[in-house]
Amino acid sequence: MKRFVLAPDSFKESLTAQQACDAMQRGILRVFPDAQCIQVPMADGGEGTVDALIAALAGQRVECEVKGPLAGQRINTYWGLVDSGKTAVIEMAKANGIDLLTPEQRNPLKTSTFGTGEMIVQALDLGVTKIILGLGGSVTNDGGASMAEALGAKFLDVQGNPVHACGGSLNRIQSVDLSGLDVRLKQTEVMIASDVNNPLCGPNGASYVFGPQKGADAEMVKLLDQNLSHFADIVETGIGASYQHMAGAGAAGGLGFGLLAFTGASIRSGVELVIEQYHLAEKMAQADYVLTGEGKIDFQTQLGKTPYGVAQLAKHLNKPVIAFAGLLGEGFEALYDLGFSQMIGINPSGCTLQDALDNAERNLEESVVLFSLLLKDQK
Repeated sequence: MKRFVLAPDSFKESLTAQQACDAMQRGILRVFPDAQCIQVPMADGGEGTVDALIAALAGQRVECEVKGPLAGQRINTYWGLVDSGKTAVIEMAKANGIDLLTPEQRNPLKTSTFGTGEMIVQALDLGVTKIILGLGGSVTNDGGASMAEALGAKFLDVQGNPVHACGGSLNRIQSVDLSGLDVRLKQTEVMIASDVNNPLCGPNGASYVFGPQKGADAEMVKLLDQNLSHFADIVETGIGASYQHMAGAGAAGGLGFGLLAFTGASIRSGVELVIEQYHLAEKMAQADYVLTGEGKIDFQTQLGKTPYGVAQLAKHLNKPVIAFAGLLGEGFEALYDLGFSQMIGINPSGCTLQDALDNAERNLEESVVLFSLLLKDQK
């Protein structure tokens, strides 16, 4: 009997991690009916992190209404409560994520992280002593300023008037008033679970690397980067500490920076955190094969994405790891030197993006069937 560990992330805009697990399992069982499949729906700080940790730690949802990415937008969403109510798990994408806006609505000059701050306040109201914040999948580029506003911070212009923060207004901020910042943060451990290690600014920073997927053109990217740099300088002068060059400060449009600066957060790899909570090493040790995947695998995968974290663990345990992706993008070949045994694109040649999104579940299952048939023929 063959044993498979199924540890994919979500396939953005098409499959949740759980749906990906189910499709993989169906594909395997069509070829190996007696196979044992251990499902471990993964996340790396991005979409699915709350659900993954609730499942791993037998937690519960906390339903809520918060401000969405755009002014005047209110959304119904949820965060997680685990560890007998002592720890909150918050996924910023649930409040201010890219999937909450249509492509036409996305404008990182206007979007904000205020709703994420509201969820932090709700967690503090319930008396948690630890908050885990997943930062992937954002549609924002405000450096976490709006999140800080929700927690009581004020940002002032040259005349001392309040500036309501968003990506396009950070350049107007000339001073920071933290006298109203929620004092409960000082007694609360805040841990960032990040899927990237980018600094805040520059060619590898939040605006240049991730701005275009959030709706920014080349001119807007340049402006957003300048605004973040200005904002970071003002904040760091005000608090007497520097965070903008730290790995992960650029996560979620600079929300990583804001959390480091305003909440005293620590930061770690989101996928490593989920791997640890799931005891994935113990599950993987009994496996013959490990399957992982997500919507796109390319050179950025090695910067902290789920498939890379899974592959590193599999390599350590000397287990073959096969990654499935909707798209094998630029530079994916380099990943073969980093623990991946095989990488498989699931979409038929010539299919449109919409077809790929609509048929992801079927395409993933059929790709796993083909892999399993090849595996069967090898024996």
